[in-house]
Amino acid sequence: MGGRAKLREYEEFDNNEEAQRGVSHFPEQKLEITRVEKMKGRNARYIIYFGEYELSVLEDVMIKYRMIKGNVFHKNELEEIIIADERQRAYVQGLRFLGRKARTRLEISKNLKEKEFTLPIIEEILTRLEQEGLIDDSLYAKEWTRQRISNHRKGKLWVGQELRQKGIAKEDITEALGEISVEEEWNSALMVGRKKWNQIKGDLNEKKRKTYPFLMRRGYSGEVTRKVMEELVRENSEEEQEFDEYF
Repeated sequence: MGGRAKLREYEEFDNNEEAQRGVSHFPEQKLEITRVEKMKGRNARYIIYFGEYELSVLEDVMIKYRMIKGNVFHKNELEEIIIADERQRAYVQGLRFLGRKARTRLEISKNLKEKEFTLPIIEEILTRLEQEGLIDDSLYAKEWTRQRISNHRKGKLWVGQELRQKGIAKEDITEALGEISVEEEWNSALMVGRKKWNQIKGDLNEKKRKTYPFLMRRGYSGEVTRKVMEELVRENSEEEQEFDEYF
């Protein structure tokens, strides 16, 4: 099942105040479930009552541990269940975050930390999401690189820096950038450079003065930028020659 499909199962989950009371105050004795109540609102959490004591868990956890009226649990068993619930809540949060768009391992980790999940659980969830194919930093790097160079007209230097900030490993960045041919980056740089060149008012020197640093700021290498500038100057000379010949 894909991440979006899984997310739909939990999309009504209400994380208000974590809906989790813990069991530290529970007595050290057998505890029988006296009532199970679905929480108000369209969510996937249930309140489990043990007489005067109560805790809440996700529906998946309730079903897995057969938390139904009449069943008996010890306090230590409930502590394990709470950890399982925490783990499942973190997983749901990870799915929510992934539901908007693809994310890197680092981005999901930061999101879960902001939600105050513990580091061991975060690591478990990241591993689970990777095993399910919902996190793939190598694939992410390749798709991000092609999109940024082809659609957003950014150079390899710019894209490499973006991927480093997203926590992508050096080898994955190198591989992703390596899949972009010299011709592809050249065409991208020429297209954005030509557009900038034509927007600049002034003589040849003014166009060169403003276009060169513009291309460098977009992350194109000095070599690519110089070649683009040579092409733009050549095109400019041809246009001037055609103009002179016309008159």
